[in-house]
Amino acid sequence: MSGKTLSQLLSGDGIVVVPGGGTALELRLAELAGFQAGYVSGYATAAAVYGVPDVGLIAFNEVEANVRAIRSVTSIPLIVDCDTGYGDVANVIRTVRGLEALGAGAAQFEDQTWPKKCGHMEGKIIEPVEKAAERIRAAVAGRTSPDFKIIARTDARAPLGMEEAMRRLKIYKEAGADVLFMDAIESPEEMKRQTSELPGPHMVNMSETGKTPLMSADELEALGYKIVIFPSSMTRIMVRQLSQFMAMLRETGDSRSWLDRMASLDETNAALGLPELDDVSAKIRAA
Repeated sequence: MSGKTLSQLLSGDGIVVVPGGGTALELRLAELAGFQAGYVSGYATAAAVYGVPDVGLIAFNEVEANVRAIRSVTSIPLIVDCDTGYGDVANVIRTVRGLEALGAGAAQFEDQTWPKKCGHMEGKIIEPVEKAAERIRAAVAGRTSPDFKIIARTDARAPLGMEEAMRRLKIYKEAGADVLFMDAIESPEEMKRQTSELPGPHMVNMSETGKTPLMSADELEALGYKIVIFPSSMTRIMVRQLSQFMAMLRETGDSRSWLDRMASLDETNAALGLPELDDVSAKIRAA
């Protein structure tokens, strides 16, 4: 793996900005843009790979296959959204070991019941804290290296309130979580309380049009966060832009008006790594 490991990023200076996506192309583009880590979003995987909403319709096999594809064309550390771990203690251990073997840098586990929902949807059901803490302990026990990080996410803020969400993160930290994540946190004041009252590092989610106010990385760093993820931005841009293009193409049957909004064939091939493959092929044939 080139660049820094997730452990090195967490111990370094400054906040780590991590774009998310659901496909190998999205995460490859993130790396080409110079980002130091990528987030394999459960929401984006469900949407971009399988075309379904994030309501527990995909599980470990689908996520594992997706991470394998992403890992084959990227080298940056990957934080993988593992929902609830896809079962009991044994399932969590299997999930951690499977992702660690694929070269991922971290696994994120949440405390909803299965089937879960996107953290910014209504109607989430939160499981007992003892069961969620057991999952974190299982994840810690399942990894083979401390460099593989365990991220504990609570979804309790919206349905159960800030006090319960704080209590849960403290318990998850005691269970061995390396990074704490309160999804759908609702204000800068709550953010500051989270980072100042609980031992870090902390991760925050910038899910556009969701429950958490959108802020810049600099603002979030000032509040005490170490990682900020943008889990589904690329996927949502694809939905909007592709929908508009399809509507135009259906109406006109002519793509020329979009030429300045799409990559050229050469640009696309370059992003996919074709020049490097051609160069290697030419050297081998010449030899």
